[in-house]
Amino acid sequence: MAEHFISDENQFVVFRLGRETYALDISAVLEIITMQTITEVPGTDECIEGIINLRGRVIPVLNLHRKFSLSGDGITRATRIVVVEIDGCSIGMLVDEVSEVVKIIGNAIEQPSEILVGIDSEYLAGVAKVDGRLIIILELEKVLQRDDVQLMENIYQ
Repeated sequence: MAEHFISDENQFVVFRLGRETYALDISAVLEIITMQTITEVPGTDECIEGIINLRGRVIPVLNLHRKFSLSGDGITRATRIVVVEIDGCSIGMLVDEVSEVVKIIGNAIEQPSEILVGIDSEYLAGVAKVDGRLIIILELEKVLQRDDVQLMENIYQ
């Protein structure tokens, strides 16, 4: 079990990627916005969808389908950009749909089984059972590794 979840009750933003349900600790989420025009940046990593202008700030957008090697539904009316902050850098993450915010008690989060999850377990903080369904909890620091953050910082510097 991830140590910082042991006895705390934390809130998580729940979203969908393909057929799976994922969550991020709400403390890392700055905002959730509807799909915007994304400008492609030549020569960037294939996981980077491009950049957006968010109220005068240039924000790089990461495509989580590509990052996790998942097949995607493409852009729909439900597609959202979840803007997170890591190491003082704002980064958008493209997701299929954001559904809710849930509270999860730390001891309800279990270590993921590598057999049960479709993405590399190195990105996961755990799996929680909420209302009879499984929610895969992502570890933002591992999803956005230092190389990714530095690469995205270079896009708009």
